[in-house]
Amino acid sequence: MADIYYSIVGFIELGGNVVYFIAATTFLMWTLLFERIWYLFFEHEAIVDGVVGKWNGRAERTSWSARAIRTSIISETRQLIRGSLPLILTCITLCPLLGLLGTVTGMISVFDAMASQGGNARSMAAGVSQATIPTMCGMIASLTGIMGSTFVRRKIDQETELLANHLTLEGIGSAS
Repeated sequence: MADIYYSIVGFIELGGNVVYFIAATTFLMWTLLFERIWYLFFEHEAIVDGVVGKWNGRAERTSWSARAIRTSIISETRQLIRGSLPLILTCITLCPLLGLLGTVTGMISVFDAMASQGGNARSMAAGVSQATIPTMCGMIASLTGIMGSTFVRRKIDQETELLANHLTLEGIGSAS
């Protein structure tokens, strides 16, 4: 177990300090994704039951105002379902940009090594690894976030559609 830890720490040190920021962003992103998944599978049903019960308790569900209230209820519930999804998407976007920042800082190290030691390959190698590892980490973090957020977005769309189907408009064909 200690070997794994030292391997990870060594890898992060090769990539430079930017990898720590990528790791923190990835941790935040996946924490928020797991929170949304938890909400969708364990807490959302109770909220939908409450909203549907409130809607079914209305005596009148056919007028223009009832339709506006229904649209408002669906919109508010969708916002509740979405929760931290915008922040998750921001983290997904931020990861490759942090990787690019690591590339730039690594290239600065390469140029610094070239300026101070000439064309010494050993001194340039550290800068090259510092330039490539953050890019790889940022892309991998972003790709995993895309997979997780796609699942969550599909589930949000599905749950919103189910809610809309539960909030029936009685007498749709009757006078408005």
